[in-house]
Amino acid sequence: MPYDAVIDQPRDWWLAMKRGMRLRCPNCGEGKMFRAYLKPNDACPHCGEELYHQRADDFPPYVTMVIVGHIVVAALLLVEERFPGLPVWLHMIGWTTLSLVLCLAMLPPVKGALIGLQWALRMHGFGTAIGSRNSDMK
Repeated sequence: MPYDAVIDQPRDWWLAMKRGMRLRCPNCGEGKMFRAYLKPNDACPHCGEELYHQRADDFPPYVTMVIVGHIVVAALLLVEERFPGLPVWLHMIGWTTLSLVLCLAMLPPVKGALIGLQWALRMHGFGTAIGSRNSDMK
């Protein structure tokens, strides 16, 4: 398939985001996206798709905080409604710990999903590099 035909093919953004959320390459779904907690690989170890183009920057923490905020506030309101006499110190320790654990657990999948979205939309150089010439959502 010629290079121009690959560039013009639409990429399934939903599939790319799901693969990224599983911390896998948005192209093949097999290779690991991250080499450390939040450090993406320069290229997929399985298919060779270049991932160094990603520019997630500060957006994954913002998305993570919005998601965690909705979960924690809903749980806080539910607990306060069912158990109105709980001491304040218990709320402070419990909700802070839950928020911290949820943020740390959700940050890599959210970042992976956003990198997958960037890849699918060909943002920041995805799809124009030499290593991307053979990527066609296998």
